[in-house]
Amino acid sequence: MGQNEDLVGLLAADPQRAAILLDVDGTLAPIVARPEDARVPDETRTELARLAGSYALVACVSGRPGADVRRMVGVDGVAVVGEHGLELVPEAAGWADRVAAFADGVDWPAERKPLTVSFHFRRADDEDAARAYLTRVADDAAAGGLVPRWGRMVLEVRPPVEADKGTAVRELVRRAAVERALYAGDDTTDVDAFAGLDGLDIGVRVAVDSGEAPQALLDAADVVVDGTDGVLALLRRL
Repeated sequence: MGQNEDLVGLLAADPQRAAILLDVDGTLAPIVARPEDARVPDETRTELARLAGSYALVACVSGRPGADVRRMVGVDGVAVVGEHGLELVPEAAGWADRVAAFADGVDWPAERKPLTVSFHFRRADDEDAARAYLTRVADDAAAGGLVPRWGRMVLEVRPPVEADKGTAVRELVRRAAVERALYAGDDTTDVDAFAGLDGLDIGVRVAVDSGEAPQALLDAADVVVDGTDGVLALLRRL
């Protein structure tokens, strides 16, 4: 990993020319059974505040609504894009009612967001049965013109809009006018974010391994760290 570790060092050597972009759940905040109980540890928030004072951009790109991320992170100077980049696409709002109506017809507890809906099954008594039922839900969503997306023990249903974490990363980097950036994440949607670094002078892709991390994420990474503690250690090096 020596060469990739050198990339981290190059990024940290000139922070005014670089951006740090981060997923939240499973990256900054440990995964918990109930999403509403997740929190970013104080020591991680301290590092985010330090980085925000020296880097051209520090941002969180999350599947949660932006308002929820701001509450969880609570650090001035950290930019936030929620709902996997949909918040940057005005036409996504036109699908909100259809997504909500679809959720009304699903016999499963729903985490409702302004633009998307998520069906978690981490606490299901029978994981196989839960996954089978939600697979049918995913098929129904696709048949209805919506976009199903699987993550760590969750099915998300979203509008058919060209937006993901990769488009969000590209837009944030463009606005910051930098050619060096690091992104860290732990789930399938973070593979999209990795692609958002393509074409930069330095792009560092950090996979957060947890035992549940998808193989595609690990394969695409330049650097792999162990859980949220590994992310904290990495932030302290930046």
